[in-house]
Amino acid sequence: MMNLRVRAAAVFGLGFVTMGAAWAQNSLPTATATGIDAAAAEVLKATGVPSASVAVVQGGKIAYVKAYGKARLEPVMLAEPGMQYSIGSVSKQFTAAIILLLVQDGGVKLDDPVGKYLPELTRASDVTVRQVLSMTSGYQDFWPEDYVMTSMMQPATPQHILDVWAKKPLDFEPGTKWQYSNTNYVIAGRIAEIVAGKPLIEQLQERIFKPLKMTGVLNSDASRLPANDPTGYYQHALGPLRPAPQEGAGWMFAAGELAMPASDLAQWNISLMNRTLLAPASYDEMFTEVKLKDGSGTHYGLGVQVSARDGHRVISHSGEVSGFVSQNSVFPDDKVAVTVLTNEDASSAAGALARKIAPLVLGGSAAASASDGTAAAERRALAIFTGLQEGKLDRSQLTAFCDAYFTEEAVGDFAGSLKPLGVPGSFKQMDEELRGGMTFRSFSVSFPDRQLRVTTYEEPDGKLEQYLVIPSGS
Repeated sequence: MMNLRVRAAAVFGLGFVTMGAAWAQNSLPTATATGIDAAAAEVLKATGVPSASVAVVQGGKIAYVKAYGKARLEPVMLAEPGMQYSIGSVSKQFTAAIILLLVQDGGVKLDDPVGKYLPELTRASDVTVRQVLSMTSGYQDFWPEDYVMTSMMQPATPQHILDVWAKKPLDFEPGTKWQYSNTNYVIAGRIAEIVAGKPLIEQLQERIFKPLKMTGVLNSDASRLPANDPTGYYQHALGPLRPAPQEGAGWMFAAGELAMPASDLAQWNISLMNRTLLAPASYDEMFTEVKLKDGSGTHYGLGVQVSARDGHRVISHSGEVSGFVSQNSVFPDDKVAVTVLTNEDASSAAGALARKIAPLVLGGSAAASASDGTAAAERRALAIFTGLQEGKLDRSQLTAFCDAYFTEEAVGDFAGSLKPLGVPGSFKQMDEELRGGMTFRSFSVSFPDRQLRVTTYEEPDGKLEQYLVIPSGS
């Protein structure tokens, strides 16, 4: 849901790693398993994220399932492998799969206009189902921020989301750009319900979860995780970890509503690499990079990112909702998959740990690079950073939502945790892209003993919708 971004280094007495007491599973070579344990210890220590749940598929079978750290801080509850974590936007590939099953049934065509099902949406006759699933529609994202705005703490309905965001002017002509948007998947979920005549979650249970024996799946959009599952956390800058606020019911529909153990996601990954659930043509559609009208690539299929790392084809997606971040990567030609689920939002821990595990089970490197940014944006972000170190903030630069995020408690946490670090050694923009009608930027901040990450969203009028400082695990 929220746009997962990378985070950097603070340790809050959480550096040790403890395996959950439940049914850990391991058929990997001792050296590989030891390497995964060491990587988990390193990432949890670097990021301060309370816990991680890991599942590894090798040779087309679940080979490693283990949990690390604390699922809850007070009172302490250790993470166990069978616990359910919210998986956020990894849920999107399940929605895409339901649409593909409906295509197989003859109820939907990928090149149908969305207006066939939802005629009231903006440019409904010009946007196709395929463009919605591939993030090339132009519909504006209703939740690009990496925090829960005050308006989202109240219940909503899919129709409300469509009425507010899918009836705005498009951000671009359909098929001419790629821009991540949760709104697309609310549209897809509603199309699935209209065509099948039943709730999306029932379709998921009947057509995916039951056949694959994914018995631990929960619709976290309808209810909180049970008390014996992990608590989600967040922090202001490097301040103390606090229980994350819960989104209002209805906001995560079809785009980020699922929670499950890592092992259930591993079962799904096996079905993807073995192509056992959908028709061959459906997997071809899901895994094929969608091209823009000018022929350029998007690195995105239908609900999944498609790319290659050191010669290994990879089908992947990250996910984030309030209090949780996930990373799921499938290497179908190698019959390998890596799933990492964590319980702190806006954190890089899941992605960093997945990147460390992948070469251990593949036998090669699987790293990604970041892009450079602009000096003007760096100067502005640095000025805000140094101001927050002193507990000062120019609120005229903020939108109403960002202003509401920076409560007295938040500003105090920023100042108390950032001032002791002193002057940054460097402050570099690493990434820039458009999302939700805004410009997203990511900055790397260096200190002698740690790396931090700053993420911002800037409205067209220059005001900031987001300014977060987060620990980096990479």
